[in-house]
Amino acid sequence: MKQYLLSVHMVEGQEPPAAETMKQMYTDVEALNSRIQAEGAWVFAGGLYPPTSATVVRLDGGRVRTTDGPFAETKEHLGGFWVIKAEDLDAALAWAAKATEACLAPVEVRPFQEEPAQ
Repeated sequence: MKQYLLSVHMVEGQEPPAAETMKQMYTDVEALNSRIQAEGAWVFAGGLYPPTSATVVRLDGGRVRTTDGPFAETKEHLGGFWVIKAEDLDAALAWAAKATEACLAPVEVRPFQEEPAQ
C-alpha cells in the first residue's frame, strides 16, 4: 500500500471556532483516528502549534543558521496532519473527506514518493 500525507490547512487571522465547536472537532477527530487505526490505515498523525512557534534551520554560506519561523511568508499554514496507508488515491481521498468533516478545515492529499528500486 502507498502512504499518503493528509495535511490540514489553517488560515492565519481567522477567528477560532467557538469553544463548543472546538470540543466537537476534537471528539470527531479522535473518532476518526480510532477508525483509521481500526481499519489498518494508520501510520501516525499530529497537530501542530501555531507557525509563530517554528524555527527554520538552513545552510547559509556553508554555515548552519537558525531563525524564527515560519519558513514561508503566507497566511495559510499547516495545522496538523495524518500519514495513512491506502490502496490508491481514491481511498486516500475518501479518508480526506472524513478528515475535513472532522476538523472543519481544508485537507490536502499528497502521495509519498516511492523508494527507488535496489
